[in-house]
Amino acid sequence: MAALIVFLSHAALPDLIPGAFGVTVFFFLSGYLITTLLRREHESTGRIALGSFYLRRVYRILPPMYIVLILAVLLDLTGVFNSQMTLRGVLAQFAHMTNYFMIYFGQSEFAPATSLMWSLAVEEHFYLLFPLALGLLYRHFKSRGIAGVLLAVCGLVLLWRMYLVFVSGYGHEYTYFATDTRVDSLLYGCILGVWRNPALDRSERTPGKRTWIALLAVSIGLLLFTFLYRSESFRESFRYSIQGIALFSLFFCAVRFHHWPIFAWLETRPMRAMGLISYTFYLVHIPCLELLKRHFDLGVWQRTAFAFVLTVAVSTAMYYLVERRMAALRRRLHGRKKPVMSKADPTDGEQASEAAAAPHR
Repeated sequence: MAALIVFLSHAALPDLIPGAFGVTVFFFLSGYLITTLLRREHESTGRIALGSFYLRRVYRILPPMYIVLILAVLLDLTGVFNSQMTLRGVLAQFAHMTNYFMIYFGQSEFAPATSLMWSLAVEEHFYLLFPLALGLLYRHFKSRGIAGVLLAVCGLVLLWRMYLVFVSGYGHEYTYFATDTRVDSLLYGCILGVWRNPALDRSERTPGKRTWIALLAVSIGLLLFTFLYRSESFRESFRYSIQGIALFSLFFCAVRFHHWPIFAWLETRPMRAMGLISYTFYLVHIPCLELLKRHFDLGVWQRTAFAFVLTVAVSTAMYYLVERRMAALRRRLHGRKKPVMSKADPTDGEQASEAAAAPHR
């Protein structure tokens, strides 16, 4: 769903469809799913195997990303895009520094139609540090204590954004793109992963259905407020925190009560298929849109329809030709099996986790 929100925002209705919220959802989902997998591993083995974690990220995330970057560079060199890319801009993308390069130098030097990789940079920075931090926290705290520490960090990130916006006068470019100002969107998902996890903590007592319905209504109301209140200073300071808090109960209900009519459509076959290709869908949707925009005279909705079909086709091909083959190569070379999730768990194991891991969201 998050990938579709971002696609529609970029393709047709940027003023009405909150594409930035789609990225925030990707961040939250990534934090939740990665934490769920790490927590399962810690509970079953007593440790977090950092080497295995990083290896899975390398095999899963880097090949599709680098292939898209290389293809974008080649298309530009052959005149298909004709951008102003530079070597240092492309190298920054390969080095997962897209977001900070964009803040200080703009996006004109990147490989064409790939500036959205700023969000992948945020996630890569998170993947690099969070498993290590979580392993250290497990040595000193139980789940509730870890959740408290993560919530405190979210509070510090909010204070940092407030300082940048209201005191230092930093603008949208920094507070929206920087890892240090957006990491709380991931950490709110991590909090749900370690405390009151709807997939793992089913035996714990939770509020009744009516309470969750009320919380769900409040969450939706909070999200609508963040969409409608247009103050730039609010959007760059409080918005991400309010959305993270609202997504907590929304995601809890979506996983625990996935049979409810409001969530049941997420379990349909088309949406599950979209979940599998969501990473590459996110990577290639802007290149597909730009190709059609530059070389075909189409109306907005015609271009949106053709771009959707093209994006699904390209991302499906990459899923089978690249992602699945790299997963098989990793298992063959390193002898690691996929982490097993419960059949009752709507978060479909490593595949679901990693599909959402670089929205990327």
